[in-house]
Amino acid sequence: MADKMTKEQRSKCMSRIRGKDTGPEMIVRRWLWQRGYRYRKHEKRLPGTPDIVMRKYGIVIFIHGCFWHGHEGHLHLPQTNADFWRTKIERNKARDARQKEELLAMGWSVLTVWECQLKPSRREHTLATIEYHINASYLRLKGQRPAALFSPGDLPGRQDADQDIPVAAEPEAAYGSNVDDE
Repeated sequence: MADKMTKEQRSKCMSRIRGKDTGPEMIVRRWLWQRGYRYRKHEKRLPGTPDIVMRKYGIVIFIHGCFWHGHEGHLHLPQTNADFWRTKIERNKARDARQKEELLAMGWSVLTVWECQLKPSRREHTLATIEYHINASYLRLKGQRPAALFSPGDLPGRQDADQDIPVAAEPEAAYGSNVDDE
């Protein structure tokens, strides 16, 4: 199937896709700010230039677009130039995994939030899960057990406490296997 746009139209469309200050990123940042959490954004001195860096809590947060970072189950490759896109996204996934390993080796907790997890139907639960992991990371830094917080099953918007937490907090969850599909 041929692309519905000309090569020039497609190029113009793709060039307008931002890598920083995306809609999903702004949702998380506004929510964190309203809750009193302070952070730095796009810290270039860290591997992967994390979207959000919370030094006090020892945690970095990546907010990934499902297409660009190859979210399993949500990735729909374009039919035009499919080999190019498949290769590009696989390279992105490998780079993401390598950078997360570097951050973990530096002592950071790493949290990955997927764009699809910030849809209105899932947003409240995702944001509460982010807060849980921020506080758990802080308690680990202070030498306390994160279980003292509360059970992830107690998070708002949680229908089934037996399901996995839908946000990847490495190393507890493997990259790409962190979302319970709806």
